[in-house]
Amino acid sequence: MLGSWGLFPAPAFGFLSPSIAKNSKRDVERNNLIAKQKQIGLTFGSRKLLGCPKFHFRPRISKPRHGLAISAVVTDENTTMTGFDEDMENIGLLSIDPGLEPFKDHFIYRVKRYINQKQLIEKYEGGLQEFSKGYLKFGFNREEGGIVYREWAPAAQQAQVIGDFNGWDGSNHRMEKNEFGVWSIKIPDSGGNPAIPHNSRVKFRFRHGNGVWVDRIPAWIRYAIVDPSSFGAPYDGVYWDPPPSERYQFKYPQPPKPKAPRIYEAHVGMSSSEPCINTYREFANDVLPRIRANNYNTVQLMAVMEHSYYGSFGYHVTNFFAVSSRSGTPEDLKYLIDKAHSLGLCVLMDVVHSHASNNVTDGLNGFDVGQSSQDSYFHTGDRGYHKLWDSRLFNYANWEVLRFLLSNLRWWLEEYKFDGFRFDGVTSMLYHHHGINMVFTGDYNDYFSEATDVDAVVYLMLANSLIYNIFPDATVIAEDVSGMPGLGRSVSEGGIGFDYRLAMAIPDKWIDYLKNKSDEEWSVKEISWSLTNRRHTEKYVAYAESHDQAIVGDKTIAFLLMDKEMYSGMSCLTDPSPMIERGIALHKFGHPEWIDFPREGNGWSYDKCRRQWNLVDTEHLRYKFMNAFDKAMNLLDEKYSFLASTKQIVSSTNDEDKVIVFELGDLVFVFNFHAENTYDGYKVGCDLPGKYRVALDSDAFEFGGHGRVGHDVDHFTSPEGIPGVPETNFNNRPNSFKVLSPARTCVTFTADTFAKQEDLEEVVNEASAADAVAMQEDFKARPSSVASDVGPPETADIVAKLGDFEEGVDQTFAADTGAKQEDLEEVINEASAADAVAKQEDFKARPSSVASDVGPTKTADVVAKLGDFEEGVDQTFAADTGAKQEDLEEVINEASAADAVAKQEDFKARPSMVASDVGPTEKGNKEAEEIEKGISDD
Repeated sequence: MLGSWGLFPAPAFGFLSPSIAKNSKRDVERNNLIAKQKQIGLTFGSRKLLGCPKFHFRPRISKPRHGLAISAVVTDENTTMTGFDEDMENIGLLSIDPGLEPFKDHFIYRVKRYINQKQLIEKYEGGLQEFSKGYLKFGFNREEGGIVYREWAPAAQQAQVIGDFNGWDGSNHRMEKNEFGVWSIKIPDSGGNPAIPHNSRVKFRFRHGNGVWVDRIPAWIRYAIVDPSSFGAPYDGVYWDPPPSERYQFKYPQPPKPKAPRIYEAHVGMSSSEPCINTYREFANDVLPRIRANNYNTVQLMAVMEHSYYGSFGYHVTNFFAVSSRSGTPEDLKYLIDKAHSLGLCVLMDVVHSHASNNVTDGLNGFDVGQSSQDSYFHTGDRGYHKLWDSRLFNYANWEVLRFLLSNLRWWLEEYKFDGFRFDGVTSMLYHHHGINMVFTGDYNDYFSEATDVDAVVYLMLANSLIYNIFPDATVIAEDVSGMPGLGRSVSEGGIGFDYRLAMAIPDKWIDYLKNKSDEEWSVKEISWSLTNRRHTEKYVAYAESHDQAIVGDKTIAFLLMDKEMYSGMSCLTDPSPMIERGIALHKFGHPEWIDFPREGNGWSYDKCRRQWNLVDTEHLRYKFMNAFDKAMNLLDEKYSFLASTKQIVSSTNDEDKVIVFELGDLVFVFNFHAENTYDGYKVGCDLPGKYRVALDSDAFEFGGHGRVGHDVDHFTSPEGIPGVPETNFNNRPNSFKVLSPARTCVTFTADTFAKQEDLEEVVNEASAADAVAMQEDFKARPSSVASDVGPPETADIVAKLGDFEEGVDQTFAADTGAKQEDLEEVINEASAADAVAKQEDFKARPSSVASDVGPTKTADVVAKLGDFEEGVDQTFAADTGAKQEDLEEVINEASAADAVAKQEDFKARPSMVASDVGPTEKGNKEAEEIEKGISDD
């Protein structure tokens, strides 16, 4: 199982030029029989930027709508499709990237092709939605009084259905052919029961032009099995229609679409510690809880579609509508997906529509022998064969092929409740040359020429349009090495419509560094460039390794780092060697060894085809440290949502120091790749002023580190340069702070100053964040309001919402306008209402305690955390202001929050009314009367 090679939305650092990637013959051969690569988030080396290979899904930059007329086609199946070329000149993608303007004719051509195809589908099939329900018409379906079987085989001369139900003699079950080459038969019920029993074997038998009869598995079959006692036996189709008592019923709703998926790539078959093929139910019960415990929010399942060759990793599909029977039944897979949903995990399927197995007896290849190029699932001749993958290539212009593939997507979404797809081999689909021996340099001529397979592009546009219509919360990822512009933009803009694209050049960069460069030769500028060299308006999935890098013949990152010492040096009972120290510092719990499927060359062994959970579960082994970092890294995003942030800045790449500093959201990341140098007082730039604390530290003891970084240390910022003039700042950042950066570590810092908007809304009773933060200049001008001026006794007169303090929510309006009852009860420690209300006259005499006297202060510097508050405050303020909500409403006569805050100028004019000056003084009583009179006048 490929576990920790999870996937994260990789924040896009934003460059227009696509990645330079070479899909050489060797690269393609390496991907033969398997998927092409997945990526693991912002991998900056030391734990792949965030520590573990995950798909860091980069946030989508907001998409402007540019009035492309086809948008109505995408969203409304019932719209009459006329007059679509009247606005064809305004293709949104060209406005987003003016560099595409010279290729406007190409975009107009493919958009027109897409529109025309949808018009034809609507005219003849009733729309894309109905067209994609082919599985209700083709294959085996229960209808009143019997079972109806239909199959598209235009070149067949005669056809029959055979199986266990008729003793494999089809003479009494001959099929009829219509004008479109579709064969059909209705098999009446027998004695009130289906003539074909549930879970019995069936096949399609037909005679082709030379008079030879052949047997094939039905193309739309929903389950297929093989005789395990017969080596190399072909698969048989299975009629799957369980009675209601045996049919799995989904119990849990699908989770909402994550803003930033953290994806765990998994192969169910190799997910067990035991040397065997694991089952769907065992995976659901044993592995899914581990995945959730490690704070992933999405699982990507490989090898779901039936494939006769286990060693293909599931990428040589033979039966597109059938689940892989090695791991269980269709109902078992449904149980797995429902279990994932119960844990809050979304489930993506690795769907293979780029090619198919070339197997004849149990696949689509040669399904209808003798067919022409117009009457086949695949192209004929060289165009229909991928010479490096040894597989067949679909004819995306064929009507029935479109029905088959689009219906396949709907089938997996509706029948199994998958939450989206990762489309395999998209590069092969996009070009007639399939990317073989091509070098994509970023020249747009590489993407828009006669080499582009527009038929395939139109299919992908239709597919994405359909997916989002069926399930708007779907996540769809494209595996493309070429960098095709617009692949990750919406169909309504003239794009192809994917959510994310894989950043496939990143794994090659890490492998190159680990294999060919010493640590001293690493260039952090080059690393940063490789990680950020992507189209800035499209979201990416970035990763350091995937199943591709783990396959036999190559080495995993763990093996490249630790090699054979992983077998002898991972015990915590002995001191780690330098190689083990380096490996743990730069990695996480991925697949430690290579993956080798059972084959003749290894004696049909499963030893290297399993997930060794025993390694991480053994307390005295160091694997637990890497697993702990995996968990903590995911938790960091769960807590701060930095992957979904559009704020992404690389402020420093220092090759001499080998340090990278960057910001994602309000977090500051400091990566030190130097093999020896530890930097004390290392200056890093940042955006927000205030103080910073460690949020994640790869050098912590719990991650197998040395614990050199203090987690309780406050790092106070200093302003840099002239405000508003970036070129005078430090590394173009307006503030800076100093840190300890040990060798081979990554440390993440979080600002302990500014509240999140949602927290501010709670504190100021839904006041906007902008109002709460107030003007920065005014903010800086109030030194008496910082924490250093407020001691425990004085703080007793400041009421703050305490629930959010632990998350760094400090910038608050103290007692602000009558908090909700439950909040006040927390503040006054359940003081009785009678004591809290006090006398109304006494309350009026204390103007400095009303909310208008407490303005936007410098975040955590005004209000202590709950523990400090309770110790220092002594509940003295409770009697003055801690009334229940209804009492406060009487006291302040239902004054609104805005009234309570008061005018800013008035606030500035009252320096004596800051927190440190608040008290029941005689001067205060007089001022209170004036304020009360002013409020009454208003």
